[in-house]
Amino acid sequence: MMFKRISGILAVVVMCAGLAACGSPRVARIDPGTTTDLSGRWNDTDSRLVSEEMISDMLSRPWIESHRASEGNRPAVIVGNVRNLSHEHINTQTFVKDMERALINSGRADFVASRAERDPVRDERKDQDTHSRADTRNAMGQELGADYMLSGSINTIVDAEGRRQVVFYQIDLELISMKDNRKVWLGQKKIKKDITGSSFRP
Repeated sequence: MMFKRISGILAVVVMCAGLAACGSPRVARIDPGTTTDLSGRWNDTDSRLVSEEMISDMLSRPWIESHRASEGNRPAVIVGNVRNLSHEHINTQTFVKDMERALINSGRADFVASRAERDPVRDERKDQDTHSRADTRNAMGQELGADYMLSGSINTIVDAEGRRQVVFYQIDLELISMKDNRKVWLGQKKIKKDITGSSFRP
């Protein structure tokens, strides 16, 4: 009787171990630059490609040469609000960071820290004023002011029938002069995805 009980317990343990092994995820590392589109939703590839293309277009337009001719320096840009008006949860901060990287790496414009990023730097500057040696302090009031603000939105339209859906993304960006509120550049990028066999619905 005792042997049968022990055998039964061992069988349950082995079964549970087998089920646990079957349920373990398989993980493979891939190149972050690899294009992956599993669900059809907005993803890291969309964010990177759209930001690079739009920043490249922005820097090829006449406004930047007009600024250099009139001011004699590189324009300073700050990102304002990029609104997600789509049906998806999109982390617009990753999109903003992709745009910042593309703009800074171009070497054709300066990028000013956002309001949230400036506050900790200002706190550090105040701390330096009290605790740092005079020859290493960074004085207040020396910040670079932005010449232009970049803002925009991400919108979607979904057309679905059965297990097929077409998702249309429209990304609109605009660059506004801080001096006189002129819109000096308008950018637009469209993406259309045909998704078949998915149960996902907006």
